[in-house]
Amino acid sequence: MSDHKPSQEDRQHPWDPYSDQPYIIRDKAYKKRMKRKHLKDYLFTFLTSCLVFPIAIVTWLFNRKTEESGRHFFSLCVNLDKGEEQYELVEELGCESLQVRFFLSEMDRIDEYCRFIEGFNGKDVLLLVVQSREHINDSKLLAEDINTVFTKFSPFVKQYQIGTTINRSKWGFFSVAEYLRFYQVVQTVRDEQFSQLRLLGPSVIDFEYPYLIRALFNGFNVRFDKIAALLYVDRRGAPENPQMGVFDTLNKIGLLHSIARLSPKTSSRLLLTEANWPLEKTAPWAPTSETECVSESDYANFMLRYYLQALASKRVESVYWHQLIAPGYGLVDSREGLRKRDAFQVFKTMTALL
Repeated sequence: MSDHKPSQEDRQHPWDPYSDQPYIIRDKAYKKRMKRKHLKDYLFTFLTSCLVFPIAIVTWLFNRKTEESGRHFFSLCVNLDKGEEQYELVEELGCESLQVRFFLSEMDRIDEYCRFIEGFNGKDVLLLVVQSREHINDSKLLAEDINTVFTKFSPFVKQYQIGTTINRSKWGFFSVAEYLRFYQVVQTVRDEQFSQLRLLGPSVIDFEYPYLIRALFNGFNVRFDKIAALLYVDRRGAPENPQMGVFDTLNKIGLLHSIARLSPKTSSRLLLTEANWPLEKTAPWAPTSETECVSESDYANFMLRYYLQALASKRVESVYWHQLIAPGYGLVDSREGLRKRDAFQVFKTMTALL
């Protein structure tokens, strides 16, 4: 992260540079106060889910509609802070579609991000615009800065994932309504000045579809051009392992697609914008506890099976693997130089053959 001085609330969401995510909120009084403030929307989330979920289940059982996979189904997440070594690695993998995180808290580094993306020589880039509490609280600042973001990046980036992990308060949003207000500001700027750009959301993580339902069935003036979902299944082990009895990876994708089809707020075009498995014996770089971690061989195996199931579902446009370089969960281990894991070769084979 940069030397940008965070706001008072942003300091409640400090960044963990090892696992590339915020730390758990340590100030319990602050967290409790914010949860209490958004209690009404938690009730709306529960009620909306109760109304829509049964219909979505029925729709899922009979849903036969399929979507076209994107030109570059096998996509990858790269980060500015992982260095220029990524250029050569991406070329070796044959990957043509990338996701790059841009932090609104790093507006002072926006030109660095532009140069970083331009260095990939015309790859198809999805820019993930990561929220900050300062921008969530200040809609005027958000409108000004998102205008700058679109102005700077639009010559070479056409798709933007607005916000991420909206159902984890450590990332900054304390309710879906708070996210929808945030998204609405961004959409207004896009509609007025950058109509050629496409916006993705709502970026719910894991199999927590009450939050997705609340985001897609609401009274806000919002529309998602495509659905972005962070569909992790790592806590179940293998991607075929079910949750709630029947929801393995394939059925989770099917239900997600059915919910999107029911909503008037989005198309049913689906991108899985983040997925991985944490690797054993890599603490503190692993993003979970050791209990959920797997061996490097299982990681490569599970990644292949995850991609094949998503491809076989015929409902996913692209899957973005998170990410290229990361000691605790990446295709490349950077602790002692750059070591390509087995999964690197598997990803390279997938892009070559499929």
